[in-house]
Amino acid sequence: MVDAATYSAVESLRNGQRIEIRALKPDDRDTLIAAVGDASAQTLYRRFHGAKRELSEREIAFFMNIDFVNHVALVAVRDEGGQSAIIGGARYIVVQPGQAELAFTVVDRYQGQGIGAALMRHLAAIARTAGIKELIAEVLPENTAMLKVLEKSGCPVSTRRMSMVVHVTLRLS
Repeated sequence: MVDAATYSAVESLRNGQRIEIRALKPDDRDTLIAAVGDASAQTLYRRFHGAKRELSEREIAFFMNIDFVNHVALVAVRDEGGQSAIIGGARYIVVQPGQAELAFTVVDRYQGQGIGAALMRHLAAIARTAGIKELIAEVLPENTAMLKVLEKSGCPVSTRRMSMVVHVTLRLS
């Protein structure tokens, strides 16, 4: 069984750069806040389905309070000038036994390099070992990049257009 709390893997991006996909750690707070600050208003809108420029202290506490059982979070990290920088993140939160809600974001200047797909693969592998049968996501219809990552995840996918979002279900087993 995979230990989500100590998870770490190295990935090569489309441009040949190597990044680490690893579990979010308590000391990642400042780099998580910096990553949100590096994301465009459009990227944050697509992630949170509303206008947002920064996270409140309550939201930061929620995003950092990971138990790696019902709330699992991975980050994509690379070295930037000798400092570790979060360039993307993915998480799932169990909403009922066997089903978890999925969300992920990639900082704008790193989009299109395969980070979302890598985060998806690793998070799905952790979810499978944890007994999760389905990952669900509510995606804005204009967020074609995320819809494409989900469709190309290698998992059976079903989509249902609702009033303002596309409800996506990935079957893991």
